[in-house]
Amino acid sequence: MKIIDIHTHGIGGFDTRANLIEDILKIAEIHGSYGVSEILPAIYPAPIKAMRENMETVKKAMEIQRSAASAQQSKITGIHLEGPFLNPVKSGALHTPSFVEASEYNFCKLIEGFEDMVKIITVAPEIKGSVELIRTISDKGIIVSMGHSDATYAEAEAGFHAGARGITHIYNAMRGFHHREPGIAGFGLLNQDICIEIIADPFHLHEKTIELIFKTKNHDRIIIVSDTVKETKTLPQNKSVADVHGKLLGGSMTVAESAQRLIQTGYDEGVIMNCISANPERYLMG
Repeated sequence: MKIIDIHTHGIGGFDTRANLIEDILKIAEIHGSYGVSEILPAIYPAPIKAMRENMETVKKAMEIQRSAASAQQSKITGIHLEGPFLNPVKSGALHTPSFVEASEYNFCKLIEGFEDMVKIITVAPEIKGSVELIRTISDKGIIVSMGHSDATYAEAEAGFHAGARGITHIYNAMRGFHHREPGIAGFGLLNQDICIEIIADPFHLHEKTIELIFKTKNHDRIIIVSDTVKETKTLPQNKSVADVHGKLLGGSMTVAESAQRLIQTGYDEGVIMNCISANPERYLMG
């Protein structure tokens, strides 16, 4: 079975910001050691020049992988740009000053020369210009995932109708569900066509929130992601990856570990394994 993680920034002391090819290959090696077959390294929002340098490093790592395939490494199949078209109000652990206007000019400047590598871009659908940008990105065959967002239900729905196909780590770094305004999280739960990422480690979602997702959402549209970062696997086991103030910086488990955790707590094995295999594969295939 092919296990796929569409959202990882790094792991084991390495991340996508270092501009070191060997670091990207090390990320692939560590994920591979946990049984993950394929990964999309996620690029942090930063000045466009810096993001392009990060993408260039991943591109070179992909070229090395193609020339010397290793069974010990996860295959790098593209990249996920988590920004920079995001809402500062819901920045989470990301660098707010790097967020930019959602314009076609900024988008083209960002991805020029990397069009074949960029598989997913996270966009906040409520910021100025975002709906038009979602259409532009989608028309190029790149998946738009809505996230780091304060969108209302209607704004998320508008993003979906413009072409967005996913929601980035639902509930985290976004407007929560309110009984008078279900918001983007409510839209992700109730719309049965849009895919949702979930971080299924012990820290990002309450166990009952995960239960609610699986009781409400079309199982074929749930994708477990790791959202691991440089600090993941450098800390004691069962410790969250957080800053000194307790803000979560990223996930604490690979997708294979997260899946096993849910299976051990009673979730159907077939359903959960699809969330890290068939579902992300279908999502990326369109």
